[in-house]
Amino acid sequence: MTDAPFRLIGTPRFGGVLVVSDHASNQVPADIDLGIDPAMLDLHIASDIGVRQVGELMAERAGIAAFQCTVSRLVCDVNREEHAPGLIPIASDGHAIPGNALDHAGHEARKTRFYHPYHDALADLLDHCPQALILSLHSFTPNLASHPEEQRPWQVGVLYNSDDRAARLAIPMLEAEGLIVGDQQPYSGHLLNYTMNRHAEADGRPYLGIEIRQDEIDSAKGQAIWAERLWRIANRVAVQFVT
Repeated sequence: MTDAPFRLIGTPRFGGVLVVSDHASNQVPADIDLGIDPAMLDLHIASDIGVRQVGELMAERAGIAAFQCTVSRLVCDVNREEHAPGLIPIASDGHAIPGNALDHAGHEARKTRFYHPYHDALADLLDHCPQALILSLHSFTPNLASHPEEQRPWQVGVLYNSDDRAARLAIPMLEAEGLIVGDQQPYSGHLLNYTMNRHAEADGRPYLGIEIRQDEIDSAKGQAIWAERLWRIANRVAVQFVT
């Protein structure tokens, strides 16, 4: 992994589309010991499976760039409020993360190293190269290990907080692809939307929050299908906000 907690793929274009992925990586710096079985880093608790690859493929197309976090959310979840308990999780989906039982100084060090540089860089990018649309890209599991009885049938979910302008445009487009689409599913953007609240809603920037079910994008074939699909839909949505 790089020293910076973020990476930019492609060249942002004024009035283009920026794909933002807070949970694109499962990487843990060598000097941080989470105290977990390394196999857990291959699970959804460490990263949004498939999202990194979809963002990379989308950024190969003109007018689209991808901004991705380069550290696992088990180290620092940048899509949480600064003082939220889940920012540096001590447990995730029933798994304890003993290496995150930090004192105040330890918490502040993690935020200084990962959280603030990530958000500062994203803010700077958007200020200097305004986008027609921000695409917030995540993925979700068919069910949680802690609640196996709760199945998630949606192939894709569209999330938002107060600003649903792009969501209202995108939902029928996704449904026209023959997909089972969740409106505020598998959870609500009113609850988990920090990065977009801060960098989009706070400034009136149009954004589209997308959650893809992970079995849709856990293979190269699925990743290519979704990259092409989201490229088409994001551009159709974005053009509605170009004045």
